[in-house]
Amino acid sequence: MSGTPGESKPGLKDRLTDGLYGLGWGAVKKLPEPVAQALFRTLADQVWKRRGKSVLRLESNLARVVPDASPARLAELSKAGMRSYMRYWMESFRLPTWSPERIKAGIDVSDAHRLTEGLDAGRGVILALPHLANWDLAGAWVTTDMKVPFTTVAERLKPESLYDRFVAYREGLGMEVLPHTGGSAFGTLARRLRDGGLVCLVSDRDLSASGVEVTFFGDTARMPAGPALLAQQTGALLLPVTLRYDGTPVMKARVHPAVEVPESGTRTEKTSVMTQALADAFATGIAEHPEDWHMLQRLWLADLEPREEQP
Repeated sequence: MSGTPGESKPGLKDRLTDGLYGLGWGAVKKLPEPVAQALFRTLADQVWKRRGKSVLRLESNLARVVPDASPARLAELSKAGMRSYMRYWMESFRLPTWSPERIKAGIDVSDAHRLTEGLDAGRGVILALPHLANWDLAGAWVTTDMKVPFTTVAERLKPESLYDRFVAYREGLGMEVLPHTGGSAFGTLARRLRDGGLVCLVSDRDLSASGVEVTFFGDTARMPAGPALLAQQTGALLLPVTLRYDGTPVMKARVHPAVEVPESGTRTEKTSVMTQALADAFATGIAEHPEDWHMLQRLWLADLEPREEQP
């Protein structure tokens, strides 16, 4: 049903949200880069000082990553984390105007040979990343510097117009974007991989009820089964990737060794082993630069709000 009184406020909120993102993509890219950097750093500090839900959740997540950190150290990390998160947005709003040369200069990739060798072998490659630094910039580097198209999946956002903005933004960077919901994404990804193509998936937070439980920084979390299942079904190479900022304008990326499909075990057992290997690779990168992990949502099962029992 539509037009009920309870829907008026969410409708206004949705329009405001969409309008603010539209303003970001329209205005921020026109600012001189030093001005944009200073603006988003100031915005990050203001958001951090308000100590809202997102900042508190980020700090709680960081406490698991750095369990021996003092309250002062956690506050320092969460402040740096909000600056890193706002740098992601600043760069993302400006990415559509960056030249191929600017994109290439903005990222330094270690062990990229693992990716190129996999593609050259024609077996298809899956890149699995956590929410570290700027995964959109990494994707833009793949499509512009390597000149390799790839397919990815996007979480459906509300309002629908905002989701459409994100799809248009990423397609403008050369990505094929599939909706996370709808059921057909897995089949399309599998076809791309069987054709020797590239698939990139942000894979450190499960968005479905079919996630795989992993041990992550000493406690149980749930991560998507998709990367491991795709590798098993298509024979594609599964490569974890971690990203980081280091105080310079250049983001650093690392392509980790491939996660192999176990020789024995059921499909479920193989998926569990492979997803745990991904989680371990992600944890390595996150532990080295925890402030660049943009996890502002609940992740560990112990932190999730209990669901009501179904009758």
